Amino acid sequence: MEFYHQTGNERYRANALNLVDQVHNVLGRQREDDPRSGWISSLDEQEGELHPTAGGLRIGKKLNERKPDDPYDERLEWEQDGQYFHYLTKWMHALNCVTRETGDFKYNRWALELAKTAHHSFTYTIANQKRMYWKMSIDLSRPLVSSMGQHDALDGLITYHQLAVTAAGDPETANDLDLTAEIADAMRMSKNINIFTDDPLGIGGLLSDTCALTHLFE
Repeated sequence: MEFYHQTGNERYRANALNLVDQVHNVLGRQREDDPRSGWISSLDEQEGELHPTAGGLRIGKKLNERKPDDPYDERLEWEQDGQYFHYLTKWMHALNCVTRETGDFKYNRWALELAKTAHHSFTYTIANQKRMYWKMSIDLSRPLVSSMGQHDALDGLITYHQLAVTAAGDPETANDLDLTAEIADAMRMSKNINIFTDDPLGIGGLLSDTCALTHLFE
């Protein structure tokens, strides 16, 4: 969508919207090698088309996810499917950008639905503290990696704010898509995390978050 913004070439706009549909119709559905079928949200075909992010989005790894009774293999886990919170926030951001460029709030509503689903599924409470799982199963029923991503809460906080600012201009955003509670959770979790990192991916994520904050201030 940024190519369209910079050039005004309608071909880039069409390609971006087609990509959104492709992502939802591939990563929003069960794998071809999985006995399950249809939308990972378990919605029927019609409802799934209307709410393609309601069940989250698969990572799209080469191998299927680890089964509940399979032993954990750290190396193999990198090649196995599931859901990552920080991948979902990147897609929320992308959908928000589509709304801001096209004026069609449908995409931001899909981002809000994804935010509600992801936050509910990835977060949990232990010793009166909110925490997040790093990787979840495709159907979001169980954690695959229980550790917490260093910047996931911060990434969520900034992305939630971004979606909420856009939603404020949408007369059709439903009350059940309000992110006030999710923002509060993410704020509390972010306060307890040291964001220092020398990991290139982590540094890139922080720079991306900084860019998003700049747009929010604007």
